[in-house]
Amino acid sequence: MTKALWSPSKERIESTSMYRFLKKMQQKYSLAGDDYQTLHQFSVDNSEAFWSELIEFFEVQVSGDLTPACQDHGFSQYAWFPKAELNFAQNLLKSGQDSKTAIISVLENGSRKEISYHDLRRSVAGLSQSLSAYISPDDVLACYMPNISETVEAMLATTSLGGIFTSTSCDFGIEGVVDRFGQSRPKVLVSCAGYEYNGKYFDLTQKLKAIVEQVDSIEKVIIVDFIGKGFDCTQVPNSVLWSDFFTPCESEINFVQRKFSDPLYIMYSSGTTGKPKCIVHSTGGTLLQHVKELGLHTDLNENKNIFYFTTCGWMMWNWLVSSLYFGGTTTLYEGSPAYPSFNEFVKIIEREKIHIFGTSPKFLRALEDSQTNIADVDLSTLETILSTGAPLLPDQFEYVYKNFKSDLLLASISGGTDIIGCFFLGNPILPVYAGELQCSGLGMNTACFNDEGVEVIDAEGELVCKSSFPSRPIYFLSDESGERIKSAYFDHFPGVWHHGDFISISKEGRVKVLGRSDATLNPGGVRIGTAEIYRQTETLSYLEDSICVGKQVDGDVEVQLFVKMNTGEELSTERIKEIKKLIKDNTTPRHVPRRVMAIQDIPYTRSGKKMELAVAKLINGRALNNIEAVANPECLEEYKQYV
Repeated sequence: MTKALWSPSKERIESTSMYRFLKKMQQKYSLAGDDYQTLHQFSVDNSEAFWSELIEFFEVQVSGDLTPACQDHGFSQYAWFPKAELNFAQNLLKSGQDSKTAIISVLENGSRKEISYHDLRRSVAGLSQSLSAYISPDDVLACYMPNISETVEAMLATTSLGGIFTSTSCDFGIEGVVDRFGQSRPKVLVSCAGYEYNGKYFDLTQKLKAIVEQVDSIEKVIIVDFIGKGFDCTQVPNSVLWSDFFTPCESEINFVQRKFSDPLYIMYSSGTTGKPKCIVHSTGGTLLQHVKELGLHTDLNENKNIFYFTTCGWMMWNWLVSSLYFGGTTTLYEGSPAYPSFNEFVKIIEREKIHIFGTSPKFLRALEDSQTNIADVDLSTLETILSTGAPLLPDQFEYVYKNFKSDLLLASISGGTDIIGCFFLGNPILPVYAGELQCSGLGMNTACFNDEGVEVIDAEGELVCKSSFPSRPIYFLSDESGERIKSAYFDHFPGVWHHGDFISISKEGRVKVLGRSDATLNPGGVRIGTAEIYRQTETLSYLEDSICVGKQVDGDVEVQLFVKMNTGEELSTERIKEIKKLIKDNTTPRHVPRRVMAIQDIPYTRSGKKMELAVAKLINGRALNNIEAVANPECLEEYKQYV
């Protein structure tokens, strides 16, 4: 049997909220076992009871009747807690003690700002009062902002009023912003005057002028000059400085109560095949999912500081800021993690006494490739590292345990914007195994289906969810008939959610994510997950990165591997043979790429995902309709020569 890389001590297990919740459910419902699998089975077999118990356990502030908890366990409609009301911002602001630090905001230039819960409530009170002239329930406020405290305040003030919040990071170009906000139709736009990245200042004045001109729903523009270089409001119509728009005050915040199913967030798909889909998430479903994932699976509480490296254009930002619910400290970072050095970035964990650090496989690989010395960083407070955005490979698990610390929960988590949460994630009462996700989330009735729609164990197939969950999207914008949302999730296997991940689930409940289904290779009709190939290429010291895609050739799929060489290295004939042999020896002959080609760079999304579909389109002679989601679009041209 595979050896665990880490197992929690008895003391750690018994200190967790997951353990206390398990014991409570075991006693109340006479559960047959006292392990996580028993609890998970209870949570999906008795989903109404589970989600209701979660509300009680974490004291979610909700009014009205909690019965029925769900009117439809299928997916034909959104039907969770139809008689309940709540306010999202009220719940996020209810727990933190006035004197407690709510948010620490760190910039790449080293500047740092702390905000207490008292001051956060004062800012939200004042901002909410001023915004009420523009934002009523269901009106949209959009942020074109960096990951700073003002963005959180804008979200809280908007949702306190019953408004809908949407955001994108300020490194998006004009077209990318207009493609998103042109669909979501915000009445108010909050934007920074400019931002710094990798030591360089980027002024947004001209972009803002173009955006406001093209998105005609915008009535007010609020400018946050957080760098302090000044901003001329005469350059952008209907604009005002953040500092002039409102004054923090001691007034009680008027929290508008919303139905559980009322819209809270508009999120966006990557949009590489056209304009991004606008995915609308519910007030109650988002809150419950995040409370469950942060409180039980991540073991967050009022005594901990959580720090996830993200931008406002990724759902992990929305997930991170929900951590305020627990009354602890949330640390934000804005800028490049490599500026002035990766070592300085990692030292944030030491300086801010971080307990939970969130990142991605791409960042961990960059740390390893740069040979960043972590040994001189005090990680004594660090309990948990979270990783998402792509599958975390086995050697990366080993890298973390060797270079960070051995007594650490390393949780690879997987879900997506579509559910504003996770299907699979960490668990503080379970061991960690290399290359595997610890468990399915509570209340998530996940399974692995083969192509015939039959559930399989210890075999590869499609990720599905067999019954409804509160954080399913309530609708897509501009999809009155519901056909687009049905096509996106429910057509592949009628009656169940088809997520589009290629996975395997073991009999113990652990999970391997093998890649996206739509990027899965299919040579000779045999499905292959790209992660299986990356597990091999990542072990070669002369390769910096790689991307594997399928090319249609004579009615079949040919596996093609593009590799980015490390500086000073070349792709020789001998190395091509070595790469192919390594893949064959450790996988199957069908995994072996027909061609291995050196390339200058590998395209990634802004949230750190390899863009296999984009490369596959290019080498198969198809056009990319939208490259705004690509972090490094300049690299795409080179792939066209391989048509």
